Amino acid sequence: MPIRSDLRNVAIVAHVDHGKTTLVDAMLQQQGTFDEHHQLAERAMDSGDLEREKGITILAKNTAVQYAGPGAPDGGVTINIIDTPGHADFGGEVERGLSMVDGVVLLVDASEGPLPQTRFVLRKALHAKMPVVLVVNKVDRPDARISEVVEEAYELFMDLLDDSTDAEALNFPVVYASAKAGRASLTQPADGGLPDSEDLVPLFQTILDTVPAPTYTEDAPLQAHVTNLDASPFLGRLALIRVHEGTLRKGAQVAWCKRDGSVERVKITELLRTEELERVPAEEANPGDIVAVAGIPEIMIGETLADPDNPQPLPLIQVDEPAISMTIGTNTSPLAGREKGTKVTARLVKDRLEREIVGNVSIKVLPTERPDAWEVQGRGELALAILVEQMRREGYELTVGKPEVVTRIVDGKVHEPVERLTIDCPEEYLGTVTQLLAVRRGRMEQMTNHGTGWVRMEFLVPARGLIGFRTEFLTDTRGTGIAHHVFEGYEPWLGDISTRPSGSLVSDRAGAASAYAMTSLQERGVMFVEPTTEVYEGMIIGENSRDDDMDVNITKEKKQTNVRSSTSDNFEKLIPPRKLSLEQSLEFCREDECVEVTPTNVRIRKVILDAGERARSKRRGPKG
Repeated sequence: MPIRSDLRNVAIVAHVDHGKTTLVDAMLQQQGTFDEHHQLAERAMDSGDLEREKGITILAKNTAVQYAGPGAPDGGVTINIIDTPGHADFGGEVERGLSMVDGVVLLVDASEGPLPQTRFVLRKALHAKMPVVLVVNKVDRPDARISEVVEEAYELFMDLLDDSTDAEALNFPVVYASAKAGRASLTQPADGGLPDSEDLVPLFQTILDTVPAPTYTEDAPLQAHVTNLDASPFLGRLALIRVHEGTLRKGAQVAWCKRDGSVERVKITELLRTEELERVPAEEANPGDIVAVAGIPEIMIGETLADPDNPQPLPLIQVDEPAISMTIGTNTSPLAGREKGTKVTARLVKDRLEREIVGNVSIKVLPTERPDAWEVQGRGELALAILVEQMRREGYELTVGKPEVVTRIVDGKVHEPVERLTIDCPEEYLGTVTQLLAVRRGRMEQMTNHGTGWVRMEFLVPARGLIGFRTEFLTDTRGTGIAHHVFEGYEPWLGDISTRPSGSLVSDRAGAASAYAMTSLQERGVMFVEPTTEVYEGMIIGENSRDDDMDVNITKEKKQTNVRSSTSDNFEKLIPPRKLSLEQSLEFCREDECVEVTPTNVRIRKVILDAGERARSKRRGPKG
């Protein structure tokens, strides 16, 4: 079978913050992508504003490195690199990235070792029978424990081997690297030391030796898989495709095999090849190439471009089912349309959600009983919060409901999603964390004490038990704990889980919050608003120290008299309010609460704003 020896397609996968994007930066820099006068932005592959702000990769992206060093064939080799997200909530992007490549570079931190997302991406790679190159990154960290981390990686491989995987996967090569220093080596350095090579050549050579070159069949009809979507202001929708068989030419007529099984003839108006971080025009794409095509405005992920005379569609891309859902609708608060929101109608919100489905394979949008609200399902809280944050920045005003789990019926019984949670924390918080997860129906699977004063614990916890967990966890561990989780599977419903122990302070009227009222109210709990903030009836202005809700008057002003007070008014004792981010607001919500999101503000409010109506609804109970 012919092979493309001048090409390799590889995905770089790892847990959050283990250095994937930094490694890609170093690979681009060393292979002459940028001249000496060009200033390379740090984390060049994280191009989105949210990605740079949060320091995480959200979308899988591709770049191409031209390597002509030792081990490369004459004329060099093109290495197409897919940089994938490390957060479990964006697992759909990882699965999509793996469908484009022939091998995987698995990055593991030399101190933290394999974490839940490492397990997730490795399981997917092994099931696809892809060769794996293990890169132990950050070997120069002062707390590096290289030998133990390599041993943990072997244990993880052993744990994931089953009937559907290949035992040969255990013969993986190990590369020791410091992505920040741009160095890699095949010999293990001392803990905290730099690799003995001055560059990344050992990593490039290992990729060439381990990742197979694309193969194809002579004279086979065209088959090209749509794996991602993008947009250009000049060309419209771009389909990112991997050519499996045949040749794709600019201007050619091809068969578009749709999801519903129908076939339509279309013309490739533009063909673009990736070189470094730019897309450049090309005349044709051969088997193994990853290119972008324009001219098909309605094309979707997972569809196939095929030979018009002999259309043979490839299998659709399958991703894991969503585990978390929340309701997104138009803003129905009294302040709707008054805060720079330019997109407030149900039609605009619906159109935006439908556009999201096109490019995001791991999100589903379902109708609800209300015409102005939709149920949006995704992998986790963060994935859904990122969607809401993106819409907010685009000028949308929304009402977002409390996140809930997506259940399924198995053999007549309700099953719920369960997450594998890994926690690293100082030893003194061991009891606190165990107790915190016990009330959330978590059960400990494993505990490791490295003898450094820190412990690592693995729990299986129902996904709904992790809603609102992070804030409480960081508070209880004084900000020192680190928690990561990944979807594990479905288990029978594990029973009731107690919600947050505190209630809400709810404004009983509209107006402006006064410092005078807040000075006396802060004894009742924690404030979320500042003096002069505009409030409305039903808006939550703080957290009650007790477990029930309390309607309060936060607009109360001091009575004016013509007698001067001996002590002048001062509000020095006013405690600064706790400002909640969008994610924290969603975690705080109870079942009868929701979050109002506008371009300038995030507020928590009751679903039913009128206090009297809320009381009547409570008396009627959930059945009404």
